[in-house]
Amino acid sequence: MKIEKKPYQINGLKYYIRSAKVEDTEELSLIRLQIDGETENLDREPGEGYLSKEDFKEIIENDSKAANHLFLVAETEEGKLAGFCRCEGSTLKRLSHKVEFGICILKEYWGYSIGKSLLQETIVWADNNNIRKITLNVLETNEKAIHLYQKFGFLVEGILRNDKFLSDGNYYSTVVMGRLKEE
Repeated sequence: MKIEKKPYQINGLKYYIRSAKVEDTEELSLIRLQIDGETENLDREPGEGYLSKEDFKEIIENDSKAANHLFLVAETEEGKLAGFCRCEGSTLKRLSHKVEFGICILKEYWGYSIGKSLLQETIVWADNNNIRKITLNVLETNEKAIHLYQKFGFLVEGILRNDKFLSDGNYYSTVVMGRLKEE
């Protein structure tokens, strides 16, 4: 599914939400690596699970063919990618009604509601494409994200206790959240 370029302007920053394109692959590879080093809210340490531009090309091509996959980017007015999100559904019939959502934003673009914009576009896409449920995992300390998800109808479905070991030497829980499409 393709999402056309949609403009947003928050706190003086103009940006667009659109579907990822093969031309984005090199920049996606670089910013994913950078984001992993800017926050502990994600699963990876910097350099772990590295995705090359070829890996991103394959993901984008596959996502564009799958009805229950979505790959969006946030692009500044200057043409720089500020972040991205992705939904991945299953090919299994019993799971075909749901997708798993994940999001990454470069730290320099925190505070511009880019995550909120990506989430809004994802929900509209899901609601219009027979996706009944969106699931996600979020680190317990990422209270801002948890509140945002709750504002958009996500509920806590479970807690994975001591799920992540972070650089401060402590274990943290993962909050499992889900949003059902309103009938």
